[in-house]
Amino acid sequence: MTDTATTIERQINLTASAARRVAELARSEGKDGLMLRLTVSGGGCSGFQYGFSFDEQVNEDDLTFERDGVRLVVDDVSLDLLNGSEVDYVDELIGASFQVKNPNAASSCGCGTSFAL
Repeated sequence: MTDTATTIERQINLTASAARRVAELARSEGKDGLMLRLTVSGGGCSGFQYGFSFDEQVNEDDLTFERDGVRLVVDDVSLDLLNGSEVDYVDELIGASFQVKNPNAASSCGCGTSFAL
């Protein structure tokens, strides 16, 4: 018997600006293989919060997304909350930061690092 159900691929997009910034930071650390890790955890002012860090390792439950030779790493559980998101790097007068545009978030707080479903 053949399964005719279609599997929907989960995806996160890394903008060119974010990829450039990750590459710059990796070079400044002297570690060209550094990857940007994005996680979601409980907490923050809206219920969930984004976490960014650099990592050299891909864990068994991680998925990776690549742009311009730079890799974004997301664990399987976080990806359920982030599917379809875009990770950008924004440099404005008020500061520079990585930002997540998450279509799954019903609301977010003013700090931009916390969201609710």
